[in-house]
Amino acid sequence: MNFSERLQEVCEKKNSHLVIGLDPDMDRLPAFLMDFESPFLEFNKSIIHATSDIVCAYKINTAFYEMYGVQGWRAIRKTVEIVPDDTLVILDGKRADVPHSSQKYAEALFRELRADAVTVNPYLGHDAVEPFLARKEQGAFLLCLTSNPGAQDFQLLRVGEHFLFELVAQKATRWNRNGNLGLVVGATQAGYISRVREAAPDLWFLLPGVGAQGGSLEQSVREALRKDGSGFLITVSRSVLYASDDMDFAEAARKVALDYRNQINAAKHS
Repeated sequence: MNFSERLQEVCEKKNSHLVIGLDPDMDRLPAFLMDFESPFLEFNKSIIHATSDIVCAYKINTAFYEMYGVQGWRAIRKTVEIVPDDTLVILDGKRADVPHSSQKYAEALFRELRADAVTVNPYLGHDAVEPFLARKEQGAFLLCLTSNPGAQDFQLLRVGEHFLFELVAQKATRWNRNGNLGLVVGATQAGYISRVREAAPDLWFLLPGVGAQGGSLEQSVREALRKDGSGFLITVSRSVLYASDDMDFAEAARKVALDYRNQINAAKHS
């Protein structure tokens, strides 16, 4: 079973296309967690236990952990171990380098940290991305059209009759030989998402930007939806994680996550 098939199976089982970003900010964690040896880990554990039945995956942005050195890497590994087997883990580090370096990144993220999928940068081309696609049961999401304002600096440049992001999407369809490559497409780019879908009709989209960044959930789902009624993931972080800063933070996070899951399913069937 390749990664795309695994992802489809999880989404159907959970009746969910929701991904929660586990990107804990020490300054925003409930104060009582500071009494624990690892506030990050206790926070993540509570969020996972409260929401794992209603999400298809968790996305871990490695930057929030790497800044703490060895302890941060340990927190990633332990967080991955807590995630139930029927829920996927996406490590968001936006890696890719010359091939021999990419091979080492792939081994670190897939073998050592046990990710199911990673995010990768397309700028160096196919040989930099290929090591992340060698294991067909594990996947990669290629940066295509991102949510940040700086996306316009390169991604929205015209290359002949197309935008650069459309060429990235077209390349990705050709690189998807193992059925394990998807695209990162920002939910704040409403209006352009449909162009990505046209360029990559079969690929899975990972859509950040809903919630704190202001992306439209309904329009993102509508534009990203494949003909089979699937093929997309909505990832939300801050609006779920920090729904409360008190003892009830996990319960509050579940309520917000459940609302997002229901909104996504409603948009999918509208």
